[in-house]
Amino acid sequence: MGKPSGAKAHKKSREEITKAVTKTFVLDTNVLLHDPHSIFKFQEHHLAIPVEVLEELDAIKSEQSTERGRNARRVHRILQELLPDSHSLLEGVRLSTGGTLSVIINRYFEDDNMSSPAMQRLKAVLNDPQKKDNRIIACALYVQEQSDPPTILVTKDVNVQLKARAVGLESEDYLNDKVPEAQDDEDGYREVPVSIYELQRFCSEGVLDIGETMEGQPPLVLNEYVLLRSEEDKTMPARYVGRGAVRRLRIPDFVKVPAGIPIRARNLEQQFFMDALLDDSISLITCFGKAGTGKTLISTVCAIAQTLDEHGRYDGVSISRPVIALGKDIGFLPGTLEEKMKPWLQPYYDALEVLMPSKPPKDPQFAAKKVAKKKVRKSYETTVFDAGAPAGPVKPYERLIASGVVEIEALCFIRGRSIARRFFILDEAQQLTPHEVKTVITRISEGSKIVLIGDPAQIDNPYVDSRSNGLVYCHNRMKNHAISAHVTLSKGERSKLAELAADLL
Repeated sequence: MGKPSGAKAHKKSREEITKAVTKTFVLDTNVLLHDPHSIFKFQEHHLAIPVEVLEELDAIKSEQSTERGRNARRVHRILQELLPDSHSLLEGVRLSTGGTLSVIINRYFEDDNMSSPAMQRLKAVLNDPQKKDNRIIACALYVQEQSDPPTILVTKDVNVQLKARAVGLESEDYLNDKVPEAQDDEDGYREVPVSIYELQRFCSEGVLDIGETMEGQPPLVLNEYVLLRSEEDKTMPARYVGRGAVRRLRIPDFVKVPAGIPIRARNLEQQFFMDALLDDSISLITCFGKAGTGKTLISTVCAIAQTLDEHGRYDGVSISRPVIALGKDIGFLPGTLEEKMKPWLQPYYDALEVLMPSKPPKDPQFAAKKVAKKKVRKSYETTVFDAGAPAGPVKPYERLIASGVVEIEALCFIRGRSIARRFFILDEAQQLTPHEVKTVITRISEGSKIVLIGDPAQIDNPYVDSRSNGLVYCHNRMKNHAISAHVTLSKGERSKLAELAADLL
């Protein structure tokens, strides 16, 4: 036989190339719970869902008040639309992305007559058929034997990834919502070289064009904080406002709540953070910082001060954080919602105690005339605290909670709410998934501000990491917009001991 014509040869070669790069992905349960629409994010590749995954989703879908339960039900609806009859479950269907989707059943653990190298490896390493993880890995091995390579198990469980690799199966994390590696860690602020004359003009006018200075360098994003530095080593902090211009920070000498102590920015990064917190034009702030850098204290004092000042920008302050994981039932704890949430929000009670101490601080810088202090406290209590405030000896910040100025939010009950004219602080946001952060931010109405704070290096949630958590993902997707800003706090200010421990331990 002669050689095929050029057109046919080209076509055959193209089909072979497409076949070579097409992969088969086996999805674990946690991937579908993490992102129910992950089915449509694998492009032209083939997807296989083990029947054990359907069993796990069926057990989870009854969780009425949790995000996991909602996602499980959403996955079931998607699969019902894609696989309308029983024949399509095993045969598979073509997806709009160009790939295929099918449900896989295997009998590796049940049929002793089945023999293959993969099954022998599996039973030698993972011989417990009762564990769902082992059965899902067995299903992925079955797919690996029945389909063209490569076959990859996609799971967010690190332990399952390790077990899969131990039996010769390629495994990886779900990468769709991970930020690029080059952007997973912020190095803080950048320095911009300027002349001494430009720096003097900036000090007097408050605005400076640095477009020519930044030529040939990576562009600045909107609301990025920089430090202007002259050859004489004179510096001035600034914020980029677009079109090559930076403006001077607008922060007071100190911020305080009525009857409280003044809080000053102790370093340059805290000045950046305070400027963003006090700017009405910024509705979303993300803040990275290790323990003791002032994230909680500064965000709390700026929130309460803007709520209780003469302008009354906000009707109140809402504070929340994940309770182990978003959507966990906290009804097992006794008491009211505030009492249930108190163990998780204790850092904010500590911050409120610092801002509004029960006893006057002995530090001379906080000393004031007793008469003036009594007048301030009396005026504050009569105008802010309502008649329903608790009577008797209570801490000053407890009156803020009783009067509704400070509100404790439970994230598992936030769906469906519309939060208007409130300053919302979401702590430990690195523990949330991108979808959970989206759920919270979409609750924020006009006139409100939300601050997401956390440390991407301290994550307890087993299904997110430093590149896929909601805090980092939100910063990466929302940057370069006029209503969002980002600040990284790196210098600890809690104490010398805390700073040393954070660096060395």
